[in-house]
Amino acid sequence: MSPRSTRSTSTGKPDIRTVASLARVSIATVSRTINGSSAVSDKLSKRVWQAIEQLNYFPNTHARSLVSGRSRILGIIVENITNPFFPELIASFEEIAVAHGYELLVSSGNIQSAAQIETIVRRMLERKVEGVAVLTFGSEESVLDQLVNHGIPLVLAEFEVNNPRVSTILIDYASGIREAVEHLVNLGHRKIAYLAGPHTLHSAETRLHCFESSTAVCGLRIRKEWIVDADHTLKGGEAGMQRLLGLKERPTAVICSNDMTAIGVLHAAHQARLAVPEELSVIGLDDIAFTEFTLPPLTTIGLSRHALARAAFDALRVQVEALNEPGEHMPNQRRFEVTTTLIARESTAPPKA
Repeated sequence: MSPRSTRSTSTGKPDIRTVASLARVSIATVSRTINGSSAVSDKLSKRVWQAIEQLNYFPNTHARSLVSGRSRILGIIVENITNPFFPELIASFEEIAVAHGYELLVSSGNIQSAAQIETIVRRMLERKVEGVAVLTFGSEESVLDQLVNHGIPLVLAEFEVNNPRVSTILIDYASGIREAVEHLVNLGHRKIAYLAGPHTLHSAETRLHCFESSTAVCGLRIRKEWIVDADHTLKGGEAGMQRLLGLKERPTAVICSNDMTAIGVLHAAHQARLAVPEELSVIGLDDIAFTEFTLPPLTTIGLSRHALARAAFDALRVQVEALNEPGEHMPNQRRFEVTTTLIARESTAPPKA
């Protein structure tokens, strides 16, 4: 039978029977493969997916969920979609989820708002999500109660809950921030400022503590006025740098709580005709995609979105499969770690004599 005739059915469109025939398996095996069942061997699963691709067959997800009783939808909640870090994270998470037969429901907004929380949670429950990654980096409490009470598996960033259906991703900021401080010290800097993130975010507070401990280990004396509150935005970085420029004794280097802040610092330095890195060294954190294209390219502390997305998906998947696969047990591992590391580019140099 030619590939063309294989595609033909009474309606002109391939169906599950056509897929089963081409893959030389039963209809039940095709159904189990599409639904991600672990009962299908890798060899058979590969044959089924090859047949699906060859036939350009699109499974009916609604019918699938009715038959299996599963939606195969995962939710992801982020707070600030305007920060490029989060679209990059969502793209990585979706790529991994789709490869494993899951769809993604994305929610973003001000989750400090009770009305927005209610809307986000209602969307998740209405779509019958099987698990949710709450990657807001500090505002989880407001979402937790409503989702946990419905028995939905969750994964949180940097926030631990004593609940067997809640996993945590711990980010090792200390390693990358220590590398950044040591990098500046080795270049000859002793006057290092820090632009902090919002105190409402667990991640921002953790990053600040890591900076303070790293400078202490290096024997640096950090002036109180060199630690400036910002808000993880371009405008916040610009305003924070302007405050530093107004000081009688200025720092020779600035480490920022995220890349958006650092890019704001670069803009403020440019406006003040302060050359980077000759007169000011700048370091960000996150390594968002366009930090390579700032002028100069930004030295930053890399936090891999792909590694974070992989950890979040793996944490959710083991929980979800344990609830849906007969004989599966709830996982013992509920803590996952993602590391950070310094990426040196052209925004850092020895201070002027």
